[in-house]
Parts: sequence; structure tokens; C-alpha cells
Amino acid sequence: MTPSLQSAVEFIQSCETPWSRDTSAPWGIHDVDPAPYNRLYGPVHGRGPVSGIIYHKHQLLAAWGEPRKSDLTFSVAKTYLALLAGVAFDRGLLSDVHEPVIAKCPGIGFEGERLSRITWHHLLQQTSEWEGTCLGIPEQVDRYRWVSYQPGQADGKKGDARPLGQPGSRFEYNDVRINQLSLALLHLFKRPLPEVFEESILQPVGCQDPFQWQGYEQGWTQVAGQRMMSVPGGSHWGGGVSISAMDQAKIGLMLMGNGQLNGKQVLSHQWLEMMQQACDIAPYYGYLIWLNQYGQLFKDAPRTSWFAIGAGSSVTWVDPQLELVCVMRWIDAPKTNDCIAKVMQSLSM
Repeated sequence: MTPSLQSAVEFIQSCETPWSRDTSAPWGIHDVDPAPYNRLYGPVHGRGPVSGIIYHKHQLLAAWGEPRKSDLTFSVAKTYLALLAGVAFDRGLLSDVHEPVIAKCPGIGFEGERLSRITWHHLLQQTSEWEGTCLGIPEQVDRYRWVSYQPGQADGKKGDARPLGQPGSRFEYNDVRINQLSLALLHLFKRPLPEVFEESILQPVGCQDPFQWQGYEQGWTQVAGQRMMSVPGGSHWGGGVSISAMDQAKIGLMLMGNGQLNGKQVLSHQWLEMMQQACDIAPYYGYLIWLNQYGQLFKDAPRTSWFAIGAGSSVTWVDPQLELVCVMRWIDAPKTNDCIAKVMQSLSM
């Protein structure tokens, strides 16, 4: 490791999140929700230290902390739902992202004049304006939510009954709507999503560390006559994906390679291009990934970079042009750009 890279790693390690390591307060994001939804519904576990991986031009340049520890990813799981949608697309189960979800998934909450026009494209860009309750939690809990990576500010109080618009009219980072997407994908595959993810993504890219994708206590549902768990697209209320930084980096290498890794085409080029298309009303967002094409996300990251980001914080940084994959876990969110700047500086030395 070069002195510059060693300095960058040491800086990242100094930027540890204020979250506790044992899930005692302060920990998580559920506690800012309106009662009675400010609680956990799924299992959680203590976190590891600041950990991470840097691959550049397919060479492992650095690893720090506990990169083989299976840790909660929070909203990085959203990106994994987008990869599952890509699996469905490549298999012909989801041939048209602009088709209304109700066409293939009737009876799960897309009924009515407005909701029946919600498409997979809307759900993947978080512009659906879906209304209802999923896994026992009403989506109103996350209305008016504003995350730190969005420009601007919320125009109302989180959890208030904001009037809803037409599908595609507003970007809103809403974890209940994400869970509704997960439920729809479960009905599309008719198989537990963790099984499909392991078979279609983890195994082809060579992931080897322990992996879990857990649901809520009330997450069981009937699909094609069988009882299956509908898993959440994050750990907002517990559950979600636990995976190692090393395996996250392997997924990142596949994404950096436009869907290909180790001679295997895991996801189609077409799907990877669709994931990176900027949302018309939120140009910093694609299909459940954060884009940096105008530099509004992280000013010191290249405009070709894109990110899977989870609370805590967990960051998977992918840049196909730089041939870079960087995973940083349990860093303080406001210091993310500073960490990126240090990595960029080390690569230029």
C-alpha cells in the first residue's frame, strides 16, 4: 500500500459513525418515525468497526477493519432490489418496466384508478406516489422524508399526510414503498427473494461470506399458495441485508464491469444502462442508485461515479471509467465526501 493510500485509509478509519456498536442508542433511524411506528419489527445485530475495500483496475489495493464481517447494509438493500429487478428483466419476467405493476401482480395493493397506473419504472425511481400499508406500516410514515444526499429541503413534516400526486410526479425516498416493490418482486418471481439473490447474484460473482436477508415478524404472505417471507428493502425497521464488505465489493466489480465478472454475464448490459439513466425529476437518482453526473452528490467524486448508500453509513462507490470499486462502512455520513477526496488523491499519486 502506498503512503498516500495508507493515509487515506487512516483518514477513513478516523471518520467512524456516532452510532453505537451494540444497537443501544444512538443507533438506527426508526426512532425518528411517528409513533407507534418508531420501533423495530425485524432482527438486528451489533455492527463492526469502520471497514472497507478498494479495488482499482481489478487489483485489491486496500482492505481495513473487518471486511469479512457480515454487517447490516440498510438502504444498500434497495440497490439489491434493483439487481433482482434486472434478473427478472433478463429472464423475461419483467419485459417492460413501463408496464403497470398490477398487470403481473394483481391483488397486492395496486388497485384503483391512480395506483393501477404505477409502473415498475416508477417504483425503481422512487416516484410512484403509491398509497397504502405494506408489511403493517403505512407509507405515510415516510412522507415528506428528506435524506442528506438530496438537494433542497423538505416542504413539510415527516409523517404528515402530504397530498399525493400522480405516479411519476414526485421523488420521495420512502421505505414503505420500497417494501411494496419488494413484495411485487416476490409475486413476480414466486420464490423467496433471498434465494433468487443468492442464486443469481452472489454465487456467480463468487461471494463466500455469510449472508442474510431477513424480514419483519409480520412479513409472511401467501404467494402462489405458499407461505413466503416478504423481505424489506433495508433495515429501517430492522431485518434487511447482512453481508460482508468483501462480498459487496465483488458485487461492485460486477457492476463496474457492466454486468460481467470473471467471464460471466451476471446482468445484461441493457439493464445496467437502464439503472444508470437519470430520473427526469431527480437527476441525482437512477434505479435505486445515487448518481453524480452533475456533481451534486459528492463534489470530489468523478461525474462518472455512482453509489449504493445505506444509513449508518454504508457506501458502495462504483466508477466504471476509473475502474474503481470502493466500499466504506460505518463512516460518519457528513464526512463521506472528505473520504472520497482522500481516495481520489491517493489514486492520483
